[in-house]
Amino acid sequence: MAPPPIRVLLVEDSEIAIRLLRRAIESTGALQVVGTARTGLEGLELLETTYPDVICTDLHMPRMNGLELTREVMGRSPRPILVISNSVREDDRRTVFELLEAGAVDVFPKPVMSSPEQYAQVAAQLIAKIRVLAGVKVFKLRRSLSPSPSPTIALPSVLVQGPAIERAIGAIGASTGGPQALREILSQLPSRFPLPLVCVQHISTGFLRGLLDWLSLNCALSIQIAQAGQTPQPGVIYFPPEGHQLEFDLQGRFVTFRTEPVDGHCPSVTATFRAMARVFGKRAIGILLTGMGNDGAKGLLELSQAGGWTIAQDEASSVVFGMPRAAIELGAAKQVLPLSSIALHLVERSGSLARSG
Repeated sequence: MAPPPIRVLLVEDSEIAIRLLRRAIESTGALQVVGTARTGLEGLELLETTYPDVICTDLHMPRMNGLELTREVMGRSPRPILVISNSVREDDRRTVFELLEAGAVDVFPKPVMSSPEQYAQVAAQLIAKIRVLAGVKVFKLRRSLSPSPSPTIALPSVLVQGPAIERAIGAIGASTGGPQALREILSQLPSRFPLPLVCVQHISTGFLRGLLDWLSLNCALSIQIAQAGQTPQPGVIYFPPEGHQLEFDLQGRFVTFRTEPVDGHCPSVTATFRAMARVFGKRAIGILLTGMGNDGAKGLLELSQAGGWTIAQDEASSVVFGMPRAAIELGAAKQVLPLSSIALHLVERSGSLARSG
């Protein structure tokens, strides 16, 4: 017997957007739109009668916007929330990611009228997102006017920076649940963090700049988009350009290029980890966080085999345990840690690499 369809509540003030989303979601019998609301207040009322597995909400709406709705839902009756919005304007970038801070799980751009082929592709991506979110763990959040930043971890006082630091590097890969996990880790890194750090986060096109702006609010380090030919600098965090793989030449400089997806993604965590294994070997740290699928697992194994230090997030603290689980099953992770412990181990291992240089 087929499982019951995943129940979806749409909260969106545009009638056109509702029609497009409903058509995309119900293009397969595995998902069902059980209610639509034009405001956040209507969405809260429907929550009590429709019992959705997943809520899809816009950001801008009258009578309670998406951020306020998310806070209310996560405080009352937590459900996985997917933010569906085209708010990638500079004045909205951070607000979209404040929804993740409030408890939403992921972001996705609104589908637009386009060719049937392109629309079908977007619909498939949306359905995949909702399927994953339907199985996500969510937790009731305490209300807070301003989130307390994580304490910064201090570096050992004996650390002395020098030229050898540039020959070592760290990298973090993540997917679903990754923005929140990255924020927790990066907010704890000290301003004198001794290595360059690369972060590969799966995120929908158009949202990268907003992610960087949001992460920068609670991070003492500079966060940048990597440029081809650039030499990674200690104390700087780099993200691949949208739609580009991020690798390294034999001198350790960034190489960025468009190519077919690796492990289903571009940028791919595996592609970056493999390049690190080839160029930096034992002077590299690789960390694989929460996310669906298996991207990063094979790359983390190659990095481990090259002598690099490798960490996978544990199941209990992962929003989706797919990517870390795949790495652990391959034997790629030298440590399996809860999210709350990863920053400390990253700082300690980075300090050891810097001193050994």
